[in-house]
Formats: sequence, structure tokens, C-alpha cells
Amino acid sequence: MAPQPPEPVANTSEMPPALSVVVPLHNEAENVRPLALEIRDALEGKVAYEIVYVDDGSTDTTWIAIQDLTGELPRLRAIRHAACAGQSTAIATGVAFARAPVIATLDGDGQNDPADIAKLIEVFDAAADRQRLLVAGQRAKRRDTFVKRLSSRVANGVRSRMLGDRTPDTGCGLKVFDRNAFLVLPHFDHMHRFLPALFLRNGGRVVSVPVNHRPRARGVSKYGLFDRLWIGIVDLFGVMWLKNRRMMPEIAEIASGDVTANNGNTDPGAGG
Repeated sequence: MAPQPPEPVANTSEMPPALSVVVPLHNEAENVRPLALEIRDALEGKVAYEIVYVDDGSTDTTWIAIQDLTGELPRLRAIRHAACAGQSTAIATGVAFARAPVIATLDGDGQNDPADIAKLIEVFDAAADRQRLLVAGQRAKRRDTFVKRLSSRVANGVRSRMLGDRTPDTGCGLKVFDRNAFLVLPHFDHMHRFLPALFLRNGGRVVSVPVNHRPRARGVSKYGLFDRLWIGIVDLFGVMWLKNRRMMPEIAEIASGDVTANNGNTDPGAGG
């Protein structure tokens, strides 16, 4: 479970949000303002949204930059970890803190294009199984160093073969999903890289959508490069274990005096 971070900053808008854009940040002071403005420009007038910034224990001026921005952007809400807990935990904190039923995530380094959020939302909204659907961005043309591209390619290939998640780019930070569907998933370090497999494990579906990828314009990479495969190898076997232990019974019949008693959830093991 995500820790209880101190010092929340919240601005509330009049209309309850339909979409929460969750952005984990660690020592990204230079990207705080330009990224938030891009998200605003991409979504304003199209959907009732909020931006949820999670400062993952930054040691630079990221939190100051966020606080300075809250007066300018009323749809921005933010929360701060006391110490760096990792990208997966930052995302989990943001989703728990979010108020909207639908979540979009993107990386805080500015390489994901906020203009692509609408593309993923369109696919999500058109689906009949939104409660268990993960729409994942697929970076068609990577704008990274050769080493970073190679490590991601190897990691994606190994994960795909071992987990059968049928997702060509699990590392893309741009994703859209139902908030409640995320909250019942098993949470562990690096879990954000295994979201497709975890959604499939819970009887869900994954759709990949080509998205834009941009070179990093400001700052340097903060979250580790080698966790794409080597540090995450233990997690990979852990997810394989979780996948194999999951029981999905076929429901034969339901009898109840209250037809709304189970809210349409026929999966007795959801979240376990």
C-alpha cells in the first residue's frame, strides 16, 4: 500500500472531475510548469479533469514549483512523499488521492505528449468493458538513447514471452484505466511496468494505441535505467506466480432477492 504522504496541496474546481491525470515527479522542477500547462491545453473544454501531481520525495525545488503553480491552475492538486518511494508507489498514491473514476497516467519528464490523452480516452470511452480495460500507449518512435531503447526492447520482449501480456510497450507511462480496477490490483515495487499482465490476470483486457514520444527537453532521467529488466527480474517471476495462482471461476447462476446486490461483480476473488 502507498504510504500516507504529508503536505497535500489541493485546489478544487466547481465541476467534479471525470478524469484525473496522475503524474509522478522526482526532481523534475524544470518540468512542473510546462507539463501542467500542456495538460491544461490538451484537455480544457473537452472533459472535466484534474491534474494530480505526486512529488516523490524530491530533493530539488519540485515541491516549491508545484506550490507556486497551484494559484495559476485551479485544477491542479498535489501531494508529496516524505522520501522517494519509487514510481509505482507514486502512481498508487496519486490514484488513491484522485477524485475521478477514470485515470490517465503519464511520466513527469515531458516525453509523453499530453495531446495523446484524448486519443486514449476515445478508445476507452467507446469500450463496453471500461471497468476492466487498460488502454496503453505504444511509443511508435522512441526518442531516447540507444542504450535506453535497447534495454526497453529486451525487457518488453522478455516480459511478453514470459507473461503473455500481448503488449508491445509496457514501459510507456501514458495509460488510461478505471480507478477502482487499479485499486484492487496487487501493489508492489515496479508494478507499473506490469499493469497489462495484472489487468489480464483480473479478467481484464488491454488495448495498445500508438502515441507520440518526445526527446527530453529539460533535466535528466531520475528513475533508474536498469530496472527495466535486471532489477525487475524478481518482480517478473512474482507476477508469473500471481498469474498462475489466480482463480477465475465460471459463474453458472446467481440467485438473489436484490438484483443489485453484487453491483454486477461476478468475480468473488477481485483484488486478491
